Amino acid sequence: MSTKNQGKKGSKLLVPVIVILLALTLAANIAAGMFDSFLDHYLGGNPYDIVEIEGSENWDKNYYTAKYGSKEEATKAAEEFVTKIGDEGIVLLYNKDNALPLAGSETISLLGRFSADPIYGGSGSGTVDPSTCYDFYKGISNSGFKMNDTVYNWIKNNYEKYPKTNIVMDNPAASTYYIGEIPVADYDSSALSSIKGTVGVVVIGRGGGEGGDLCQDIKATLDSKISGEFKANAETANYESGQHHLELNKEEKDLIAQAKADCDKVIVLINASTTMELGPLVEAGGKYEADAVLSVGSIGSTAAVAVGNILAGTANPSGRTTDLWAADFTKDPTFVNFGSFQYTDVSGFYTQATDKAFFVEYEEGIYIGYRYYETAFAEAEAGNYPGFDYDSAVVFPFGYGLSYTTFEKTLDSVNVSGDKVVAEVTVTNTGDVAGKDVVEIYYTAPYTKGGLEKSAVVLGQFEKTSELAPGASEKVTLTYNVRDMASYDSSKGAYVQDAGTYTISLRSNSHDVIDSKDITLSAETYTTDAATDNEIANRFDAETAYMEKNCTKFTRSDFAGTFPTAASDTTTDAVGITVKMYDAAAAANASDPMPVTGANNGVQLIDLRGKDIDDELWEDLLDNLTVADMLAVLNDGAYNTAAIDTIGKPATSDPDGPQGFTSLFGTTGNCAYCSEFLMAQTWNKQLMYELGEMIGEEALASGYNGWYAPAMNTHRSPFAGRNFEYYSEDGTLAGELAAQVVSGAASKGCYAYIKHFAMNDQETHRTDHLLTWADEQTIREIYLKPFEKVVKQATTQMKMLDDEGKSVTVTMPGCTAVMSSFNFIGTEWAGGKKALMTDILRTEWGFKGFAITDFNLYDYMNKNQGVYAGTDHMLTYSAWSGDFPDSSSATAIQGMRNAMHHILYTVANSNALNGVAPGSKFVYHPATWQYGLWGVSAVIVLLCAFLGFKAFKGKKS
Repeated sequence: MSTKNQGKKGSKLLVPVIVILLALTLAANIAAGMFDSFLDHYLGGNPYDIVEIEGSENWDKNYYTAKYGSKEEATKAAEEFVTKIGDEGIVLLYNKDNALPLAGSETISLLGRFSADPIYGGSGSGTVDPSTCYDFYKGISNSGFKMNDTVYNWIKNNYEKYPKTNIVMDNPAASTYYIGEIPVADYDSSALSSIKGTVGVVVIGRGGGEGGDLCQDIKATLDSKISGEFKANAETANYESGQHHLELNKEEKDLIAQAKADCDKVIVLINASTTMELGPLVEAGGKYEADAVLSVGSIGSTAAVAVGNILAGTANPSGRTTDLWAADFTKDPTFVNFGSFQYTDVSGFYTQATDKAFFVEYEEGIYIGYRYYETAFAEAEAGNYPGFDYDSAVVFPFGYGLSYTTFEKTLDSVNVSGDKVVAEVTVTNTGDVAGKDVVEIYYTAPYTKGGLEKSAVVLGQFEKTSELAPGASEKVTLTYNVRDMASYDSSKGAYVQDAGTYTISLRSNSHDVIDSKDITLSAETYTTDAATDNEIANRFDAETAYMEKNCTKFTRSDFAGTFPTAASDTTTDAVGITVKMYDAAAAANASDPMPVTGANNGVQLIDLRGKDIDDELWEDLLDNLTVADMLAVLNDGAYNTAAIDTIGKPATSDPDGPQGFTSLFGTTGNCAYCSEFLMAQTWNKQLMYELGEMIGEEALASGYNGWYAPAMNTHRSPFAGRNFEYYSEDGTLAGELAAQVVSGAASKGCYAYIKHFAMNDQETHRTDHLLTWADEQTIREIYLKPFEKVVKQATTQMKMLDDEGKSVTVTMPGCTAVMSSFNFIGTEWAGGKKALMTDILRTEWGFKGFAITDFNLYDYMNKNQGVYAGTDHMLTYSAWSGDFPDSSSATAIQGMRNAMHHILYTVANSNALNGVAPGSKFVYHPATWQYGLWGVSAVIVLLCAFLGFKAFKGKKS
């Protein structure tokens, strides 16, 4: 071939190369612009300089002082703190003949696949990096025990051969429901023989996951081929009809039986963040009776160290159960109405997930957990519930836990002081070792058959003692609101306190009474909220009417005759409802005035720090916003709030999740906290405040401002896949503890997003148009209660500067962020339901912060609907979810302005403005990744120019 022809061919080859390189460069720059907030979150955002006003140089602008000098130091301290949570949160459920604590000279044989493959957290937003965590071997050996390496190493090298449960987010077809325990027959003979004469520590594990629930009938699920990945194997050959995920399976029972035969003692660790059926483990003389059983939750980074401390007795267990542990979950009133039920006549409703609609009916009403079992006991005792036997139905009550010492508690007095019930209790350590105890006060309100539904026993208040030496005593005062004992009456649109005798009882758990005293109250109807003095009114009339029409009311007056029955697929026509897409254009009101935008009046965000949300200066600040400013913040709100340089608003970084600053997209380098289930088992308010402070310290050290947690939903069913994220079945316990966490975080300037508001209590079909139904009494008394407590009780003392630079401390709300949920309440998406997001949250309760959606990827989560209802921020990227359907009408712009008001209020009163004096301005610079992208793009363009020149020369030659 001639040189001339070679040149022509080469020049032709260069042209497509140049085109491809330029196209890729253009695409990369467009994509970077679309996902700039995502890149900012993981690669670092835009740096800025603060231009201070003259004379402010010596002002004390350090509103929050970090305790740790680096992210690494803060993370290390947080990991040590997780051990402290474990020390107080692990519950000693059973301790036959004082089998624990151990002497310390024993050899420990860890048994079961989860001994080498622990449950550290849950999938989804609770994902943790296991490489940063202590496993059980490392945690227990930390207490000086000799470990049986032979059996442990065999398990560690072989457990991956046995598939386990894998909850794939929102994808049942890809999920599997194996337990994954290794059959005893498969153990190497030398490994099995090595356990003789040792203490066998059998670890029973159950995971959980976002976007999927645990299996209520494993064999039926396998046979139905719901999951394409869930296939028959040696384990499934042993499944029995009706066997569910939360009972011990054959492999686990065989392992425990083998350990009982060969080991000196058998200790069982329940490595799960939900309750299980554990009756066989505590059946006296039974084949599977253990010597001791511990509930250790999902252990996070270092709670395994606490397991070693408990076994050795260097920590005295003081945890208490946060749920009632029933003997047979299939007999629980929630069992049959949890899962998959469809409105079969709905199609074409929306397209991004499914065109179907599903529902769940809370037919059990207020009678969940201990509220049912204790009320059933009371009715059975009165002769009204034949066949119910509490001792057979309940393995461990709510609020139950054992100790290595003994305590004596006396109920000294119960009085009504103003609007408070005040109980005085004396606690004395009557044992031989130091320990902490939990003081639990319950109330029993007068009940009239056929009247308002009331549980026979309700937790009123609780406190945890300090560590008491043997013989030491402590006086504990417990206080709660009188009106907390009122019940919601939809017929009156108010809370009603019946006249009569209220029994206030000191109990060791929800069932066992130590002492009680009676108080007499007159009839009261509470028509206004105690926190705001705003009117209380029915907000869920449609939901109440649906339940009255379509469900049998589960009533205390006839538990046997009204016990919940399973729902079945139906049609919207049959139940009398209509579902339809939200019409943003129709929601616009032509008479709404157009708000002022782009005023440029000089007011900066720092000028509003510490001011009330209704302060007149807010209007001047909001006038400065342009529509583009608002859309930039509202439309790309995933894990951040965007910067607005014209008003001095910095970008914020707001990571997930319930187990600390974690991420779906990779490790953050922060602490992996234990599950909220284990946190709640501490029953320790002060410890939870310290946890919030620790979160705040990590935020300061890592440059974070908000935190997508704590999660506040209710343990309605033990099968809920996300129970590891939630505290309890009881709203008082969950709300009191979470209020402390939120307040602790706020003390360091970190705003915590309580979530998922509300009734996101099952994961099945959560994004498939899931209509959730309950009557108003149930919604308010059970499912909104923990959120209400946090909103009203979380506070912080916040530092600010006045115009002259003088430091001022003001009391501010501690709870200034909330996340709405995927599900519908009735026929409206929860985040788009004004009755929930505004009428109750803001008007009744007085919430002043901002609300964000859960991940907004589904077209039923209409952005205009959310903003108009009171959900301000969109957890999404606009490249994935699109723009606001309406961003130009006066109605839309007013709605966006209100949303920005709420967001800016929260940011102004956070650590995002640490170091900023009133009157200061921000000067922003491109992010490092932007310089990198521009640099690479420039190199590619120059390369293409050079190649183009070469191609031109080749063609010419």
